[in-house]
Amino acid sequence: MPETNDMTRYFTPIKTLSLAVILFAAAIVFPIATAQAQEMANLDSQPKLILTLDEAITVALVENTALENIRLDQDFSDSQIKEGWAELFPHVDFNSSYTRNVRSANPFAGSDAGGLFETLGFLNWISFNEQARTDNDAGSNPISIGEYFQRVQQGYTNAGIVPNTSSNPFSVPNVYNNGLSIVQKVFDGRAIFGAYGASKWLKPFNEYAVSREEHRLINQVKTAWFRILLLKEQENVLAQSVSRSGRTLDEVSRQVTQGVAPKFQRLSAEVELANLETQLVQAQTNSAAALDNLKILLSVPSEYEVEVRGTLEGSMDGSMVATSLEDAALIALEKRPDLAQSRISIELERIQLQVAKVEFLPTLDAFANFNYLGNVPDSRSVISSSAADPFSFSESNRGYFDTAYWDRSTNVGFRLKWNLFNGFASRQHVQQRKIAIQKAENNSEFLARTIRVEVEQSLRNLRAAQTRMLSQQQNVERAELNFEYAESRLKEGVATPLEVRETSNQLDQSKLGYLQAVHDFLVARSAYQTAIGDPGNYSADSPDGN
Repeated sequence: MPETNDMTRYFTPIKTLSLAVILFAAAIVFPIATAQAQEMANLDSQPKLILTLDEAITVALVENTALENIRLDQDFSDSQIKEGWAELFPHVDFNSSYTRNVRSANPFAGSDAGGLFETLGFLNWISFNEQARTDNDAGSNPISIGEYFQRVQQGYTNAGIVPNTSSNPFSVPNVYNNGLSIVQKVFDGRAIFGAYGASKWLKPFNEYAVSREEHRLINQVKTAWFRILLLKEQENVLAQSVSRSGRTLDEVSRQVTQGVAPKFQRLSAEVELANLETQLVQAQTNSAAALDNLKILLSVPSEYEVEVRGTLEGSMDGSMVATSLEDAALIALEKRPDLAQSRISIELERIQLQVAKVEFLPTLDAFANFNYLGNVPDSRSVISSSAADPFSFSESNRGYFDTAYWDRSTNVGFRLKWNLFNGFASRQHVQQRKIAIQKAENNSEFLARTIRVEVEQSLRNLRAAQTRMLSQQQNVERAELNFEYAESRLKEGVATPLEVRETSNQLDQSKLGYLQAVHDFLVARSAYQTAIGDPGNYSADSPDGN
């Protein structure tokens, strides 16, 4: 029992320490393992797209940003066409203003006419005396001007009225002006010819621009697609080469162990294998970069993983190689959208010439104006005298919208404008438009010649690529047979590892050369289709066979 207690005394701290170490290790390892598991889960949950070439082209035609901008330019031009037609519709404008006259200048200030307002009372006195002389009432007699003013002032006082003594009776504090204006063009050559020409030619002009951009985009997608397939095939070739080098290394190692081969041959085989593995890693990196480039063309978010489906040798249709240059050029001149666009640009310049010529003609507009005016004073009181006693006054107030302050006006008519001389500017405009037509014709002719050269070059490249492809295909068959012979001889001990590596390298180079030739053929075929303006329905000859 004492021994047991001693042993327990020794082992208890050890168990405690071991438990602490285990917990400490778990505290470190568990978060790391959790993070790694989370990372793997994120990779597994990463959205993935598996696309054929047709599907990739469809996505690009819908989502590509550059093509979308071209379509937006088309919508912008359609809006401009509608804007041009708007010039031929009536223009209706409503205007409303309010003015507060804090201080208004007397329009008669500085002239003798300013005394007119001082004589208004004098005129009233003359009118009163004339009425008194013609009145049948014997009690009515003319009075002096002094007495007249005195009795008027007394009448104001009796009525409790303080008359307005403003020195500028023309000043109105509140002025309102509301108007509706309608203008209709009766004749304007620039608007008529411009709107007609834009509606007739701008829409097809922009449609051809969209079509040409679609052709270019399809070619870009195909080129990127073929490059991805080429890099995938190169990975396969390098992987096969790594596998063959591994077999060679195993065989050399066996011979070295048996003492029938020197050690330097094993070292050479190891170096060869390491070099091939490095090349394989670089090929994988290049393949990932090519996929990123395809994402950009398809406007696919970077967080998506894209996988292409198909093989580089899925379709080797070379029937178009037999097409003659003349036939290919005729197809291109008929189908190229950019050439049709250049021809429309000539028509647009001719319309601009017509617009420039109508500058010599007048413009005629019909107009109608409807106005509602208001001149409202701050003090709207009205002083009136009694019919029985001209010196008995009363005061009343008018409403803000009383008809005495508001009135309407209406006017209609025609407006003719005819520039008779502008320094020969219109004549220069006509000359400029004629020059622009000549430039457009030259550009169209130059484009036609350029298209012919493009077709000739693309057809020549297509034929050369097909020739190289057929030659490399035969070379691969010979290289494969040569490697099989060398590998069999090595196993029999009559060939050296160096000979096997040489034949393996020859086989790799032959396969890579063949794959490059296939890639160049497909790229040249796509370039030829783009050059003739007919990317075609690629479903029938897509490399994935779908």
